[in-house]
Amino acid sequence: MRIFLSGGGGLLGSHILDSLNSSGNDVFAPNRSNLDLLDRKATLEYLKANRIDSVIHCAATVGGILDNISRPGDYILDNLSIDSSVLGSALELGIPKLLYFGSSCMYPPGATQPFKEIEILSGKLEKTNESYALSKIAGTKAVESISAQYSLEWKTLILSNIYGPRDNFSENSSHLLAAIIRKVHLAKKENSSHIEIWGDGSAKREFTYVEDVANYVVEKCLKQSSLPTCMNLGSQEEFSVLEYYIKVCDLFGYNPEFRFNPFVPSGMQSKLMDSSLARDFDWKPKYAIDRGLMKTIEWFKSNDK
Repeated sequence: MRIFLSGGGGLLGSHILDSLNSSGNDVFAPNRSNLDLLDRKATLEYLKANRIDSVIHCAATVGGILDNISRPGDYILDNLSIDSSVLGSALELGIPKLLYFGSSCMYPPGATQPFKEIEILSGKLEKTNESYALSKIAGTKAVESISAQYSLEWKTLILSNIYGPRDNFSENSSHLLAAIIRKVHLAKKENSSHIEIWGDGSAKREFTYVEDVANYVVEKCLKQSSLPTCMNLGSQEEFSVLEYYIKVCDLFGYNPEFRFNPFVPSGMQSKLMDSSLARDFDWKPKYAIDRGLMKTIEWFKSNDK
């Protein structure tokens, strides 16, 4: 296959690219300087010139809870525009295979847990990341509608939070686990006796190791036309924010006092997904949380600047 991979420089995309490069397919993964996905004409021309017959669409504007709160307009406009460019171009060229990635934040807080795929659009969304969630729902429904109308094999995988080497560890836009790793590293380095936890530490989150997702995409999804149009993909294991802090501190050999900041929003109390449908299609994640965290921390330490 001649595969176009968007977002190949991001956490998920870079690991999918690693797996694709050893798969025997022709892979096209331009970076931002080579292709602006907001430019519909340029995107169409790129896909056409390279005779693409399969798309893996990872590119998106993503970030942690405070970044979502401070930039809601950017999150919804950027993602709607990118998806319109990529999906619209793929449709115009009649590309038969496309894989899109949704997010567990697409599920409303009031839905029955663990979340099943039918719960999307069953209620109001969590306010802290509403704009991102709306953009991902729109993309998922576009994939579903286009696939049905034009008889194409376009699918969506709804992911839990993912983590692993090459995550975004920046102070302002990192997700929970990357933020915890960075904070613990700095606190230990500065010999601090305490560390601050946003919220009360009770909110629970499901995290899946990025290599598990990437390998599943390349080994299974590209070969299975029978996949459901929309399917959850998660570890089916969740821990509280406090428990993640404790795990990371233990792996750093650091034992601080935890101080809670109740003035910072915690988001949804829980976002556990039901991935039983994916297990019917050979989803078997290999990395338990402690092993995945150890590999992530090792990568972070070796790349810390």
